[in-house]
Amino acid sequence: MKVSIIVPTLNEALIIEKSLAAIACLNPHEIIVVDGGSNDITTILASRLATHVVKSAAGRARQMNAGAKVATGDLLLFMHIDSSLTPESFQKMIEEMRPSEPAGGAFSLHIKSEKISLRLISILATWRSKYLNLVYGDQTIFVRAKIFQELGGFASLPICEDLEFFRRLSRQCKVILLKEKTYTSSRRWLTEGIFFTTLRNITITTLFLLGFPPQFLNKWYMVVR
Repeated sequence: MKVSIIVPTLNEALIIEKSLAAIACLNPHEIIVVDGGSNDITTILASRLATHVVKSAAGRARQMNAGAKVATGDLLLFMHIDSSLTPESFQKMIEEMRPSEPAGGAFSLHIKSEKISLRLISILATWRSKYLNLVYGDQTIFVRAKIFQELGGFASLPICEDLEFFRRLSRQCKVILLKEKTYTSSRRWLTEGIFFTTLRNITITTLFLLGFPPQFLNKWYMVVR
């Protein structure tokens, strides 16, 4: 199974080399970096390790869709630049996706921190995904390329595009939530504050599910670098 890993970026020069080197160790079919208009040297650094560096209009949904258009793999894996997978977890995903039945899925979440509060948030995020079917992009979503195209990719939303896509996918197809973890950076929680970030995320998700306009909700979501 050929896996195309698609990574949206914006001004990530500080971490992109280390992140892409870790992704390369997974030995995927290809690594596609989709940049949303960085004004640092993100794209220059990305070109050293990525198979393709694509430039796109800013916005995670647009960037990930742009990456999917040039992907040639059987399976698309959308990974945040500050997230990582172990080779064992990556291979487990491939094993689970080899049967034709699952259309896609995601990993369990582990926030990289020794703080008890963030460990608890990681556990609750996995519970939320398993029992409420609410999956975010930091859980590293994967989907068969053919299914992704049939569904029309990510909706052009400024926020919650990951949540909307996975809910749409799971309503029409069988999905899996792996017990294997994707490890994501704690930088947003530590920069904005753990309590504030958690409360803000819960509020945005709740209001989105209630039908509030994503353009309105996006104003609450700060871009942290």
